[in-house]
Amino acid sequence: MPGFRSLLVAVLALPAAAPAAARVQAAAVPAEMRSTAFTVRVDGHPVDVAHAAASYEFVSFDITGPVTVEITAADAGFWDKGVDIQPWRLGLRPVRQGPTIRFRLAGPAKLSISRPGDFLNHAAMLFLFAGAPPPPLPRDAKIHVFQPGVYRGSLNPKSGETIYLAPGAYIFGSLNLWKVENVKVLGRGTIVYDGPQDPNSDEGWMQKPDWHCIGALDARNVEINGLTCIVRSRTWSIQMKDSSGFVFDDLRVVGGNPDNANQDGMDWLGGGDTVVRNAFIRSSDDVFAMQGNWDGYTQADLVRPGQDVQNILIEHSELSTSISNIVRSAWPQKKFNSNNFTLRDSDILHGGIGACGQTFALLGMWGAKDASGLHTNYTFENLTLDNWYSLVQMEQKLPGLKGFTFRNIWALDQPPLADSSMTGDVAGVTFDNVKYGQARAEGNVDLPLSVNDGAQQPQFVTTHKPDAGFSVDTPVFAPGRLVSFTAKASPGARYTWLFGDGTIGHGRQVHHRFPDAEGTELDGENGAGRFRVLLHVEGKGGQQDWAAQGVVAVAKWHDAGTTAVPTATGLVWKIYPGTWIELPDLTKQQAVFSGDAPNLHAEPQGFTRYAAAWDGLIDIPADGGYTFYLIDRDGARLAIDGVEIAKTGPPFAQVCGSPGNALRYDRGSLGLRAGKHRFHLEGLHTVSQGWPRLLWEGPSLPLTDVPQAAFSHLRQDSITQGKGNRE
Repeated sequence: MPGFRSLLVAVLALPAAAPAAARVQAAAVPAEMRSTAFTVRVDGHPVDVAHAAASYEFVSFDITGPVTVEITAADAGFWDKGVDIQPWRLGLRPVRQGPTIRFRLAGPAKLSISRPGDFLNHAAMLFLFAGAPPPPLPRDAKIHVFQPGVYRGSLNPKSGETIYLAPGAYIFGSLNLWKVENVKVLGRGTIVYDGPQDPNSDEGWMQKPDWHCIGALDARNVEINGLTCIVRSRTWSIQMKDSSGFVFDDLRVVGGNPDNANQDGMDWLGGGDTVVRNAFIRSSDDVFAMQGNWDGYTQADLVRPGQDVQNILIEHSELSTSISNIVRSAWPQKKFNSNNFTLRDSDILHGGIGACGQTFALLGMWGAKDASGLHTNYTFENLTLDNWYSLVQMEQKLPGLKGFTFRNIWALDQPPLADSSMTGDVAGVTFDNVKYGQARAEGNVDLPLSVNDGAQQPQFVTTHKPDAGFSVDTPVFAPGRLVSFTAKASPGARYTWLFGDGTIGHGRQVHHRFPDAEGTELDGENGAGRFRVLLHVEGKGGQQDWAAQGVVAVAKWHDAGTTAVPTATGLVWKIYPGTWIELPDLTKQQAVFSGDAPNLHAEPQGFTRYAAAWDGLIDIPADGGYTFYLIDRDGARLAIDGVEIAKTGPPFAQVCGSPGNALRYDRGSLGLRAGKHRFHLEGLHTVSQGWPRLLWEGPSLPLTDVPQAAFSHLRQDSITQGKGNRE
């Protein structure tokens, strides 16, 4: 994989639209599909925006060279909380002018554009598909051509047929591949599927015509190239049952439904022998799922043995889901085998949050409740993780999971929110160069991973060449100040830096000036902006590695407090009983208990529904820009020196009967002088267990949990008679 798909298909932000230097081709969107949420111009040319599903929009065009993309939101304040352009490995950061953002695109790319942390089913998201011009229409009288326009009714090709969907052709229906072979569907057309499924229950598994965007039964040797699938109903987007020999190239799938479930991206029910490349898939459930069969939810349906699934390759793709796993195989009570699955050279834009009996992950293998089957030779290689939840959840009773390799897994800017697990008959698992930022996982505690019920301990490969890593030689800086970055030495390697401000650099040592204190996501509203600095190192033989670290440009400093009042270790806590759904304004509430604790714990005195607040001081070890990461289930908020730094999103319920809410995450940055600063944190406790988790990152301080030694409080705030006193 030379250079991770040539690495930099888009990197330079521009302050103004560039003159037209590349030909832009874009088909018209029919009036009934047209969106007014955004307007888009490419090199000054207007391009129609289409409504996809839920609150998702998309835009498609073809380019033959670099272009400037300009996106204007209908809501003038839409970008006030920032801009998130993925995949992050492209290093894109736009220039913003009110409701308009602008960035330079150097070549074809598939992008997800939204606001930071806003990617669940009700998020407003724009998907941008910039492609190379498609090949000309094949000259063959047997080809069934659909010219630009609207067509109502499904496609039902016969064996040996080729269908060409021209750009601008919109099919309102399905593509049914029922017991056919040697079929091709080519071109840049769009299928819009909006079926009759009950939005409140799972009927999407059914195998029948007109029930999916693409449905296949006993089909062989099918090529689908350039197709866009829009899925608006609660059904599995692409389902293949007992089918094989499929090739999907340049596939775009966008699915969304209000209930945020039962809308997989692609499913195999037996069969396989499939290649998926250059795909973009946004689903509302598992992106890829494998089962031997699925004929319903009755006991007889679940335990009926299914066909094997084998030989699946997914590569060079962008993958996103609002809920569930990126890849899932097996299910409680199911009986089937699978082997030879590979996902490589791809970006995980959004991994689902929460749990469905089992916590969601990059890979979920849920072989519980007497499930049986041998699942072997799974490889996950050269993957970048943007927003994600956990790495692996692997459970199988009989006979087991054997031979799973995770090689070159790079989490570019977020820690794992949930722990990984291996349970039961699991063996032969290897973690080879799994990295979070600059840190390589060298043992279970680093993932973190629990190994249970007879599972064998995994192998960790702790050396890697080339080895990407770097130091920041001016860790405390203001906008415009020269900052030096030095990479670890890798003889003969090529070094590419993405500074997170839309610019790049090359060489082992580079010098850079950050232009402002807005940060990569244009969310530096507190006078300190965090930039996502990425280093890509490529060896002579094409081997590669990534390293990532946030650096903070500080335009506004917060001085440490000066007080002669003695302090005590730990924080003072207060308990506010109540049945709120989201965090209330605690300044308007009355606490009934208070006490002190060494860390973010409290004693609720028997209450099960309440809010807690912790107050005190946090000791900052050195002057610098600090980023705080807040993780909680029911809702939490952090303020330092009276400035709100992070607030997790509203509670998001787990599904399939899993208790409690999913873990939510937020972060923020401040410029802090060394010394003690006022600290305030609130956490809601409604239906979930546990306390908020707080991490920090700063100059010479890698991302880690804030230690309890950093907390203190004024002695006059202590409760002298111990914890649990009424106020």
